Amino acid sequence: MTMTGEVSAVVALVLYALGLVVTFGVRTWAHHRTTGSSGFRGLSGRPGSAPWWGGVLFAAALLLATIGLVLATTGTLPTAAVPAAARWVGMAAAISGFVGVVLAQSGMGTSWRIGVDPAERTTLVTSGAFAIARNPIFTAMCVALAGLVFMVPTVLTVTGLVCLVVAVQLQVRVVEEPYLLATHGEKYAGYAARVGRFVPGVGRLRATNPMVR
Repeated sequence: MTMTGEVSAVVALVLYALGLVVTFGVRTWAHHRTTGSSGFRGLSGRPGSAPWWGGVLFAAALLLATIGLVLATTGTLPTAAVPAAARWVGMAAAISGFVGVVLAQSGMGTSWRIGVDPAERTTLVTSGAFAIARNPIFTAMCVALAGLVFMVPTVLTVTGLVCLVVAVQLQVRVVEEPYLLATHGEKYAGYAARVGRFVPGVGRLRATNPMVR
């Protein structure tokens, strides 16, 4: 198969659609079947706050990527010229990212959630992919979308990737880490001092002051 711009756009759209169905739809269904709950906890924080913006930017990232890929497939939105090799690399990254999301979600078991309920206590998962990075699901999502950007580099897909990276940073730093520290205390502090935030060794919290970013 020759990876032309047109072929790349179609393949990227199919991968993206399958990724959304599996990582959100199928995962939510499976979680509900196991626990009786969808796992969805909604936006955090009041409108305009950093946690709220994290949720809004996450939704914006998904929407921008969807629109960008659809418009590129129809030829409505121009794409930047990139070598075919870059598109192949992008496809490999997108597939790897989506697989990584599914594996990390499965590794969370019944602790998997979309969003945070401060009143809820879930088991702290530190094994599997979570022994390598504290937020492997978010890391894999960014890798997947970055791969799609390599396949279909448009102003909308690039903007979507930027929104996703910012959203992930906000969600982890101002929502999830404070929640996990408040819920699990020294257990999470010790884990966070050993394991990087998104990649191995980077973003570890200081054991003497776990709230230091």
